[in-house]
This record gives sequence, structure tokens and C-alpha cells, in this order.
Amino acid sequence: MDKNILKSLDADEKETLQKGLESLIEQTYVIENEYKILNENYNALRAMMSEVIEVLPTALWIMDRQKNILLQNHAASKNAKLLKKIELDKEHYELEFAGKFYTLKIIHQNEKIIISATDISDEKRNERLASMGSVAAHLAHEIRNPIGSISLLSSTLFSRSELKNKHIVLEIQKALSRVERIVNSTLLFTKGVHINAVKFNLLELKDECEQAINAYNFSSSIEFEIDLLPLELHADKALLGLVLQNLIYNGIDAIEEAEPQNPKITIKASVKEQNLSVEIADNGCEIKDEDWVFEAFKTTKLKGNGLGLCLCKQIMRAHKGELGFKKSPKIFYFTLPLA
Repeated sequence: MDKNILKSLDADEKETLQKGLESLIEQTYVIENEYKILNENYNALRAMMSEVIEVLPTALWIMDRQKNILLQNHAASKNAKLLKKIELDKEHYELEFAGKFYTLKIIHQNEKIIISATDISDEKRNERLASMGSVAAHLAHEIRNPIGSISLLSSTLFSRSELKNKHIVLEIQKALSRVERIVNSTLLFTKGVHINAVKFNLLELKDECEQAINAYNFSSSIEFEIDLLPLELHADKALLGLVLQNLIYNGIDAIEEAEPQNPKITIKASVKEQNLSVEIADNGCEIKDEDWVFEAFKTTKLKGNGLGLCLCKQIMRAHKGELGFKKSPKIFYFTLPLA
């Protein structure tokens, strides 16, 4: 400010000017403080958005027009190969890559390209299972009647056959029994597992295990050791028997495939911390794909349709128990809460 102007002001005018300057300085401090608060809030919001983007299960990329990556989250950085397969000229489509299914959305905005890839493999899997389950249930119903007729006729044939031919009829009946098990398992899988709990002794399942072994068609000379406990249970006896049957048959099939020396299957029960634990061990072939062990319609066995273990898993869940396996030594086990 010009000194001459300051000299020309009287005392009141100088006081007014001083107050105005003080007010201006105060307002500058207020604006500066508000700017700091606004900047802190902006940084906090940006940090929160970054955290949200990082925890998203969806892979997210932001690119410029030259396809240089400006920003990507952790899920995107793990799927660098997927990005190369994405067609940027499309807006919304599905892509199958490396055994998984993704739904893709591509947005072109403000010279930026925003890409999101969501893994929908589980949804696709459930759709396929529902479709396969529907077809399987229909086939099971259609097969049931002729199987019943053949079973009845085989019983008649057995009673009328000569002794030297009876073993042929027995083999037919064992094959029919296998088909019936597949049909019943398929229907149970598609309808869902419902528990009909009754009181029974665990030792009663030993007879069912022996009957299941005698009804199964196998050629190996397998040693079976069944060590159950005199334990009172409140559970679905038929379904637990089905679990044991499936695990025994899996062991037999594994031994038939591997052809080990001294083939043996051991079934042993124990009680640990108010839980019944039953282990079924065999010295057959190893578990080939751990990820698909309990997956429906997936099997690496020479026999089977891939429903047995999946159904066993459902049965144990319905009992609030657990079904699992150990690789070495190879053991399948299930646990059941007693309390």
C-alpha cells in the first residue's frame, strides 16, 4: 500500500483497516485449516477405496487408451494371463479360461478403460449339477422298473439252475445290486438327504459291512479287519451304513486298480472328545486329485459314477459330522458328535 495513502488516513480509518487485515488473516487461517481437513478426508477416503478394491473378489483393472495398466487390485495381479484373453471391444460377456468361468464388464470412460472380471465358476458348476441331477433322476426312475424285473427273474433262475451254473446267476445278481446302488444313490442325491434318527448300537453296522462286502463283485483276495465299538448312537442307521458301504467299496476299487501285495482294508472306530471317529484305511492306489475327491460326477476310478463320496459328504453334514481323508497313510474317515 502506498505510504502517502497510509499517511492520509486518520486514526479511525487506520483502525478500521487494521481490523480488516486481521479479519482477512483469520479467514486465511480458517480456509487453510479447512483445506487440511478436506485433504485428510480425501486421503482417508482414497485409502478406504483402495482397501475396498483390494478385498473385492472381482479382478479389476484400469487402463489408458494405450492399454497401459494404471491401477489393478490383488485379484487382478494374480490373473495377468486372463487380461490378455479379454476382448476390449465388447461390453459384457462370459469367458472360459484355465478351467474357470468369468463374467466380464468393460467400460470406456474419460480416456480410461475399466475392466472387471468376476469368477462365476461355482454358479456354473451348480447349474451343471442341477441339470445333470435332473437328467440322472429321470434315468434312475426309468431304470428302476426293468432292474426290478431282472432281479426277480434272476432269483427265479437261481432256484431253477443247476449247481454248476448258480455262480453265474450270483454274478448277475451282484451286478444288478451295483446298478440298484447307483440308482438309489442318484435318487438320494437329487432329492436331498433327510435324517431319520433312531437309537442303535454301532456294532449293528458290522453285519451290514460284511453283507456289503459279500455283495460286491471283486477278484482280489482282500483281508478285511472290522473293529467297531459297542456304542449307543442316535443317528440314521441306514445312511451311516451307506457311508460305510461307499467307503469300503472305494477301498476295494483302489486295491483292484493298484493290485498291491497283501491287500487289506481296516475299519476302526474310536471316541475322541465326545466325537465318534471311524477310519477306513486301504493299501490301494493313492488319491490322484485331492480337489475333486468330494465333487459330484467327478471320479478318477475305473469304476463308479462320482456320486459316492459326494453323497457321503452330504450325509455327514446332515448329521453335523465331518467326512475327510488323509493322504499318507491313505485313510478316509468320518466323525459324528455324540453329545
